[in-house]
Parts: sequence; C-alpha cells; structure tokens
Amino acid sequence: MYTIYPILLNHKKYRDMKTIFITGASSGIGKATAKLFQAKGWKVIATMRTPENETELTALENVSILPLDVTNDAQIQSTAQSAIASGNIDVVLNNAGHGLFGPLEAVSGEQILKQVNTNFLGPLKVIQAFIPYFREKKSGLFINTTSMAGLTGFPLSSVYNSTKWALEGLSECLSIELSMFGIGVKTVSPDATKTNLFSSADVVAHPLYDDVIKKMIGRIQQTGEAINIAEVIFEAATDGKDQLRYPAGGAAKQIYARRLDIGPEASRIETTKWFLGL
Repeated sequence: MYTIYPILLNHKKYRDMKTIFITGASSGIGKATAKLFQAKGWKVIATMRTPENETELTALENVSILPLDVTNDAQIQSTAQSAIASGNIDVVLNNAGHGLFGPLEAVSGEQILKQVNTNFLGPLKVIQAFIPYFREKKSGLFINTTSMAGLTGFPLSSVYNSTKWALEGLSECLSIELSMFGIGVKTVSPDATKTNLFSSADVVAHPLYDDVIKKMIGRIQQTGEAINIAEVIFEAATDGKDQLRYPAGGAAKQIYARRLDIGPEASRIETTKWFLGL
C-alpha cells in the first residue's frame, strides 16, 4: 500500500538529488528534519508507525512515506528494501525514540524492554539493514539522534540514558569499523527540545522519590526548537567532516563542553549538586 514509485529516475534533476531516509518522522525532530531537507532540495523517505495518519508530509513534493515500527524486525527489512529499490539513498537518519523516566527500582521489565528495543536495538537493526547497500556503493552516512543523556549522566532516567549511551558507543565503534568501506557514522545530541518525548513517555513514580522528581522536573526546561535540531542534522549530513558528535542546542553544547573541560568525575558531582541539591 505504501510502496514508493520512482519518479522520472532517468531525468537529470532527479538523478542529482540526494535522498535521506528518516525514522520517527511523524512529529518533532523527525518531521522538522523531513521538511527541512525537502526544502533544501533533497528527496525524503519519511517513515513512521502510522503513515495513514500523516497529512502534512504527504503534501510535499519529493517526500515519500513508508510504514516503520523500529521494534518490528520484519518491517525493518521490508521497508529498507522498499526504500533501496526506489533509488539512491545517501543518508539514513535513526530518529525514532521513546522516553522512560523515573527511579530504576520502580521500572518494570516490560518498560525496560520497550525502551531498549526502541532506542537501541531498533537503530542497530536499521543500520544492519542498510550496511550492505552502502558497502556495495562505497558511500553513505548514518546519523543517529542520541541525546545529551547519551553524553552525560542524569538522575531518574537511567534506562533512557543507558540506551542513548549505548547508541553513542555503537556509533563510535561503527564510525571506525565502517570507514574502510567509505561509510560515515555521526551522532546528533539534542538538549531538552520542544517535542512530545516527555508527554508520550512512560513515567513511573515511587513515594520515596517524589520530592526528587518534583525538583528534577522543575529544573528541566524544554527550550530547544525541533527546527534547530534539524539544522544541525543537515549540517552533519552536508559538511563533509570526519566528525562523530554534534551537540545540538545551546544547553547541549554548554553541558558537553563543561564535561570535557572538568572531566567525568567532577561532572558527575556537579550534576548531582545541580539536580538534587546534594
């Protein structure tokens, strides 16, 4: 139902256009990125769990929609093959994600599996599906949307942070491993951005943590705009640099720079004092 039909692939205009494949494009950073790349003259393959509900991206020229739930192994394979069959792909953006917040002792096994499957195993399997294609053509770029939570520690988001740290580690390893085939790997690490991550997240409570949770929530400010993160993703896709990490947003740059400046141990202590007042 959602098969992509190549449009005038033999026409020079379309042969010269670059293409980006995006997961989690139904809202937030994913949708903003799809719109930005389209406006910049790229072809966009926007994927999401419920493409039948999408109306905005379907109205844009050179944007194709495909179904993809990154926790569905079979759909990852079929959607990747449909995208590859549609024509040249230059960039794969792993953007789909889910939030899980609260004290670790209150988190259920089911919530942990959902978090790991969505934020880590999903991107890993999408990458696996596209590596042979990029390897054969000796070019291509994977960009993984991680988070500042993947570059430093925060309380009450340990499982979420763990998946983002894992994705950062995977990306760094693959940036070395795949370089022999001309394949690049980069990460974009947003700060707290105005998306539905927090509103759609699984949030668990525990009475012994209530005061800490209130204090932490009061300190988190979603000040970043999705379009600003999309612009960093576009920079990462087009600057030609052999650079792995792109902190995105003013707070992200400051936090990461501070951690690099004072080191992880001092950063951990500083974060404890800032968030918990200890």
